[in-house]
Amino acid sequence: MSTTQNKTAAKQPQTATVEWPRLVADIGGTNARFALETAPQQIEKVEVLPCNDYDTIVDAAREYLKRAGSPKISHAAIAIANPIMGDWVQMTNHHWAFSIETTRQSLGLETLILLNDFTAQALAITQVAPEELVQVGGSRPVANAPKAVIGPGTGLGVSGLIPSNAGWVPLAGEGGHVSFPPFDDAEVMIWQFAKKKYGHVSAERFLSGAGLTLIYEALAIKEGVKPQKLTPAEISEQALSGSSPLCRLALDIFCAMLGTVASNLALTLGASGGVYLCGGIIPRFIDYFKYSPFRSRFENKGRFDAYLAAIPVYVVLSKFPGIHGAAVALSNHLQGRCNNTVALGGAAEPTKKA
Repeated sequence: MSTTQNKTAAKQPQTATVEWPRLVADIGGTNARFALETAPQQIEKVEVLPCNDYDTIVDAAREYLKRAGSPKISHAAIAIANPIMGDWVQMTNHHWAFSIETTRQSLGLETLILLNDFTAQALAITQVAPEELVQVGGSRPVANAPKAVIGPGTGLGVSGLIPSNAGWVPLAGEGGHVSFPPFDDAEVMIWQFAKKKYGHVSAERFLSGAGLTLIYEALAIKEGVKPQKLTPAEISEQALSGSSPLCRLALDIFCAMLGTVASNLALTLGASGGVYLCGGIIPRFIDYFKYSPFRSRFENKGRFDAYLAAIPVYVVLSKFPGIHGAAVALSNHLQGRCNNTVALGGAAEPTKKA
């Protein structure tokens, strides 16, 4: 990707630059998380705002800044659950659509960059503390080897970290929308159910909150049972309490499917540096997940069983990794580390930095 394709130049507002605080945000299909970075990786005043409560991203940002005491902000970075292909952003799992440059002007910013939310998650891995990681199988990570980053939430985020002489380079991709590969007869049946309903069946169709519900519905209909209208959280609760064998089967299959897709990503990237599971779903049932079908499926790759058995998988427990990753991206951008800036995607900034 070229700088021309991924940056939007704009005239600098006639105001003095204020280095700190910086506005950082992580916006998903459900919630918008905002914070102030008051010094490098010093995150304060985190607020979680429901996206549906606001007509536009500007409305949400203004409400947050009002709650934060209306600080003067010059620089901002927003991680968002969407590909960044240029100035115009149309969210995949929400109705917000906007111009990056118009948003910068509306908020009176000197610098505004946007990056994919899982590119930010990947950058956050470079800052994560050991106590915020739970290892699920594998041995020790290989130093300076690629790392895979994947996580189910409202959608399925996929990224990675590639080592370079300039530091870790995050990948900006849309791996959650690859075609889903069923592993056994049960998954073929569930895949056929989804294909009839949606046409193309992506990995995200199953590996997301809505995906757990979809798996449950397919299993119920197969068994001749009328599916209850259960939320993903309710399915998980009934699965873990033992009150519904059908919900337990759905959760087991969900974790097995995640094992397949995560191991595919690990093989693609050669991620002997580890696989990092992010997102809001897995930490909710971490004790079950350690012994779920995930790890056995992750290692089930025929001639490459031993290769995958050595790769450690970590569940990331950080509360706001996307915000920390956005802060890293903004720092890299302001320091002129173009290898990261170009990879991250669209940015609106003053002409002198274009």
